[in-house]
Amino acid sequence: MLLLEVISGERLAKPERGKMRVHKISNVNKALDFIASKGVKLVSIGAEEIVDGNVKMTLGMIWTIILRFAIQDISVEETSAKEGLLLWCQRKTAPYKNVNIQNFHISWKDGLGFCALIHRHRPELIDYGKLRKDDPLTNLNTAFDVAEKYLDIPKMLDAEDIVGTARPDEKAIMTYVSSFYHAFSGAQKAETAANRICKVLAVNQENEQLMEDYEKLASDLLEWIRRTIPWLENRVPE
Repeated sequence: MLLLEVISGERLAKPERGKMRVHKISNVNKALDFIASKGVKLVSIGAEEIVDGNVKMTLGMIWTIILRFAIQDISVEETSAKEGLLLWCQRKTAPYKNVNIQNFHISWKDGLGFCALIHRHRPELIDYGKLRKDDPLTNLNTAFDVAEKYLDIPKMLDAEDIVGTARPDEKAIMTYVSSFYHAFSGAQKAETAANRICKVLAVNQENEQLMEDYEKLASDLLEWIRRTIPWLENRVPE
């Protein structure tokens, strides 16, 4: 329930404080009900199995949570979440040599895809020209370390596991890559918002200047009227 509150930014129903099985099942059901309320279909995921420590069921629930709150909202040109995230990666890494992102498993094994994403948005963090395709461990560790230190993206993957696996876990790669999407799209939104604020401030400053000019003209006009009225009165024939 705490995971759902953190990842969704919403408050869930108050959990049961007891430690008995019935209390645990009640809490898991509250979490499942919350997930269902977000329009997520839960297939073969039951509270009893999760409380009993069913690893497959628990991992399935965690993936469902990640998919709904971290990946599902990703959309590029009305594509699905997975396709949208893949398209975003392809566009961002297109200019980079030796990077050809076609999926969320073997395309990332050499680490260049991760490094390219970072360099595309924060070129000062990685010297991409010095990276070598035949040194995947260095590439992966470089990307993971930089992402954790400068982008606040936790190190979810292990470089040796990725290199030593014929086909890295697609869900794990997809989840990690989605962190880059949110980190960089958030920064872009912040920059866009900052630019808009600057424009608003500029307009406000311009309006303030216009108001000052108006007040000065009005003051000058009133002074002219004050000086002119006696002169006009003296010209009126008796």
